[in-house]
Amino acid sequence: MKQISQTNFNSIEQMTGQLLKNKNKISSQVPEGQGIPFIELLKQQQLEQTGSLKFSRHANERLASRNIDLSDKQLERLNTGAKKAQEKGIKESLVMVDNIAFIVNVRNNTVITAVNDGEDKIFTNIDGAVII
Repeated sequence: MKQISQTNFNSIEQMTGQLLKNKNKISSQVPEGQGIPFIELLKQQQLEQTGSLKFSRHANERLASRNIDLSDKQLERLNTGAKKAQEKGIKESLVMVDNIAFIVNVRNNTVITAVNDGEDKIFTNIDGAVII
């Protein structure tokens, strides 16, 4: 019979014990009933990391074709509106900045399109609006 040599691997029982100890430490750090769902933490983290909105190719085309130039202050207000929409749980939001309407996919942190004065303003498939 061949003898098995000792290795640096932990047994299943040792790993299970370590995992259970760590689980108890983690779960004891968050008081019951006050935890934030993981998906909400992930969304919040993504918004904080990116810090600003992305513009889809369609939105960039619309901005160019409609001669919409955003100032830094307007862009900052648009970001603020998107963050407020995210805080309220809106998924597809109309964000109004001055006389410019933006449709923002809040989940992806992306501006989908932009509309300014002089055009029909019919918005579909949104579940909230923020006027900044």
